[in-house]
Amino acid sequence: MSFSGDIKKELAKTTSKRRHCQIAELAAIIGFGGRIIFEEPSECSICVQTENIFIAKKYCTLLKKCFNIYAEIAVRCHSVSKNVRIYRITVCRSDDCLRIVETLKLPHAAHTLVSPLLLQQTCCKRAFLRGAFLMSGSMSNPEKSYHLEFVCDTESKALQLQELLNGFSLNARTVPRKKQFVVYLKEGEQIVDLLNLMEAHVALMAFENIRILRDIANTINRQTNCDVANSQKTVTASSRQRDDILLIEKTSGLSSLPPTLQEIACLRLENPELPIRDLGAMLSPPLGKSGVNHRFRKLSQIADRIRGNQ
Repeated sequence: MSFSGDIKKELAKTTSKRRHCQIAELAAIIGFGGRIIFEEPSECSICVQTENIFIAKKYCTLLKKCFNIYAEIAVRCHSVSKNVRIYRITVCRSDDCLRIVETLKLPHAAHTLVSPLLLQQTCCKRAFLRGAFLMSGSMSNPEKSYHLEFVCDTESKALQLQELLNGFSLNARTVPRKKQFVVYLKEGEQIVDLLNLMEAHVALMAFENIRILRDIANTINRQTNCDVANSQKTVTASSRQRDDILLIEKTSGLSSLPPTLQEIACLRLENPELPIRDLGAMLSPPLGKSGVNHRFRKLSQIADRIRGNQ
């Protein structure tokens, strides 16, 4: 099972004991993954369809707890992938449907928002987010990237969901994708906060463990790259210094240099790969890195004058 599937399995097994929270979660499940079919003003049915058996069971459980309604469940194979089952849960009795619509304050129009009257308490908002993720959410493999998203069929639903997430300081963003609208989070800290809000604590710990390992690996890679870059830099600088010294030796001889420059020039020729700090320690008296660099700059200036004359 994917990481996203693990989250949904955990969320599907989490049911609030408060009825108002159960109603908020039901409203999200129907609002983001269901259809209300009105055949006549007083005749309607509610249908929710999912490929996840745990979500199907959760929806049936909420219907039973909130309304003492037993829905009809139909199972069929996916038209493309025969190994995938599709669960269709339908409330057919009109009086049951109207009771659900009235209690959940669901709109008659399929593309309007879930009523904010159900989301006045923080616990209800958390339950609503849990239901919304079950029906429209997904998350990438955190070993590859940090990306959690909700796919909404209308812009109004996406904006309401974005506003709800940002009410918890999550900085969610919305982007259109084909004929749908996606609300997404891309920061690890924001995803951790959302998993905590939805009470997906097992998934949160797994995510944090992956984050720690990724951070350690990234730190090691940065340190390795830094060490390699420093080594290359040292080799390049040493090669340039030796070229300057050999040019001076060939043209005017090292004996033409002041004693301090003669000393560092001879040390560099004898120790072509030694870092500047170690070269400075070999001088008499020892010299710091800046002092050694100053002497090499003097040698470079002399070599440049020779090149100019040539």
